[in-house]
Amino acid sequence: MPGVAPYQQPGSQKTKALETEVNQVVDIMRENVNKVMDRGEKLNTLQGKTDDLQQSSMQFKRGASRVRKQMWWKEMKVKVIIGLVILVILVIIIAPIVATNSSNTSSGEQPSQ
Repeated sequence: MPGVAPYQQPGSQKTKALETEVNQVVDIMRENVNKVMDRGEKLNTLQGKTDDLQQSSMQFKRGASRVRKQMWWKEMKVKVIIGLVILVILVIIIAPIVATNSSNTSSGEQPSQ
């Protein structure tokens, strides 16, 4: 065709080369779009896992606080029991001494010095 550039003529080498190049660009763009979509899906999955991890950490924190309080109460009970045992032992030791001193003073004897 006279007056028409060679790349516009059907079947010319330049037209085929441009079509090939355009097809390659389209393929690359499709791959990029697919990669972006895959990345978006991965980000959604990651967001879901992050939310699950946050929920798990909050449950762990509540459980840890509950266990800490329970252990504090157990420790406090042990301390009270030990204190009571010491008190009973002191009473067992001191009561006879006081009773002996009381009976000595009531019988008229002077405590030894």
